[in-house]
Formats: sequence, C-alpha cells, structure tokens
Amino acid sequence: MSLNIFGGAARAVRPASQPPADTPADAHADTPADPPAGQQADAPRARRRRPSPIRIALLTLLFVVMTAPVYLLLVNSFKSQQDIQNSPFSLPLTRISLEYLEAAIHSPQYNVLRSYGFTLLLVVSVDILCILFAGPAAYVIARSLKRRTQILLLFFLAGTFIPSAALIVPLIYVLRAIGLGNTVTGLILHDVAMTLPVSIFLFVGFIRTVPRDIDHAAAIDGAGRLRTYWQVIFPLTRPAVVTVLILNSIGIWNDFISPQILLSPGSGNYTVTTAIYAGISQYSTDMTKVFPNLLLAVAPVIIFFIYMQRHIISGLTVGAIKG
Repeated sequence: MSLNIFGGAARAVRPASQPPADTPADAHADTPADPPAGQQADAPRARRRRPSPIRIALLTLLFVVMTAPVYLLLVNSFKSQQDIQNSPFSLPLTRISLEYLEAAIHSPQYNVLRSYGFTLLLVVSVDILCILFAGPAAYVIARSLKRRTQILLLFFLAGTFIPSAALIVPLIYVLRAIGLGNTVTGLILHDVAMTLPVSIFLFVGFIRTVPRDIDHAAAIDGAGRLRTYWQVIFPLTRPAVVTVLILNSIGIWNDFISPQILLSPGSGNYTVTTAIYAGISQYSTDMTKVFPNLLLAVAPVIIFFIYMQRHIISGLTVGAIKG
C-alpha cells in the first residue's frame, strides 16, 4: 500500500492488481456471469411461444371439421356410385375416372357452367351498387360527430341481426307492388339491401383511421364533400373495398333462398345454386351426378377465397386500431 499526497491530503491507494481487503480474492471466480440482456428477454418470449396441448387439439379438430366435407366432395366427384357407397373416404387411384365430371359439364338437363354467366352478372352488379351507396354513406357517418349519425349507424347495424330468410315473404309483396316481382332487377336490389349493413360498418371503421387533415387540405383546395370522398378518401380505402367485394361476392355466389324464391323457374334465370337444385333434385340418389355438380359450383369460390384471403384479413383488421 502506498500513500498519495495531493493538496495536503493523504489517502491510501491500493494497487489495481490486489482485490479489496474485505472481499475474498476468489469471490469473483465463484459468482456466475450474468447472461446478456438479449438472452434474458428472449427466455420468457420463448416460453410464451410454446402452444399449449389444448390449443393444438382444438386447432386440429377445427381443421378436420373444415376440411372433411371438402375432401369428401373432391374425392367422390371422380368415383362410381358403388365406390361412393362402400367407401366414401377412400381414394381408389386405379378406379378414378373423369367421365362423371365430363357428363356434368356437357349435360343438357343441368349444366352448372351455363349459370356461371348469370351469377357473375349478379355479383358484379351488386358489388358496384354496394360500393356506390355504402362508401359515401360511411364517409358521412365517420366524419360526423352528431348523435343522429351515430344512431343511423346503429340502424344499419341492426340489419345484420335480421335473417334474410325472414324478410323474403314481405319482400315479395313489396316487389310486386312496385312492379319488380319475379325480375332480375328486384333480386339485385334485394341483394344490395342485404349487403349494405356490413359494408357500411367496414367502411366506417376504416375511414375513421384516415386523418381529418386530409379532408381539410382538400377543402382548402376547393374540393366539395363528394369530390373529396371519391378523389381523395376513396383511393385510400382500397383494403376495405377489397374486403367488401370479396365478402359480398362469396355471399351472393352461395345464396340459394333469395334467387330460388324471388325468381320463379319460369323466368329461365338460374344462379349456380338454383341450377344445381333444379338439375339434380330428381337425381338426388345418384351420387355420380350430385358430387360433380357440387364440385363445379364450389370450386370457383374456394379458389377465389384461397387467393384473396390475405386481403380479407388485412381489410378486417386495418380499422381495428387507430393511427
């Protein structure tokens, strides 16, 4: 130990090589080194990432429930009547044939492919009208702070809780009174009215995330409310528009009750679902006619949904948080 004198004060200076007097020399050797801060943060995160067995079991059960009908439909569309009845879940590769699917495509009695055109026309018409009406209405509701506009939103949301089948009978009398009974126009107006509540709800949730400063900037440039929406706000709502189009298209494509009741068989207009009902109802026990036609009906929807599902998820969640 040496003495260091500076300014008349003396203090003891311990050499750097020697440990403190009250600390054993091997104390640091016995103390384990702390892990880095990154590893400390990753340890609980790794524990949280481990899925529980109950969650895995529930997801597996849900996967089986959702995929089993699709598997049955796909496999039995290429099998004979005897193979379908004896082993509906089996996949006999040596006895699979395309003749049943070809017969369903070229059948003169029930051709599902011919109903694709009418169903596609119905889907496009409803989607266009729904966007034209739902977008501006949602913009007014989202930008207004008045109590009556919020009540109007609740009024639209109430329409989502009313089953469409419960409105069919009163709707028939209304359409007949205005001269639109048993017409394609009446069916289109009905579908537009049924899709507006959910569409407005999705648009309102998204438009509320768009800053109001954009509206103020457009107003300074001389744009009115209608021009502000279509030229400024509407291009920003692309995720919500895509989600609305996908949900409405799938719902209209799969709808059976509305076209079956609002369009009589004498009209000659069949959607995909009503064409299947009209064509194979008399052959309900012939599975070689039922399964191929059902496959032709649902194949476009399944492919469309698989390709566009990421847009559905992004469109539904984009309005969930603000900022």
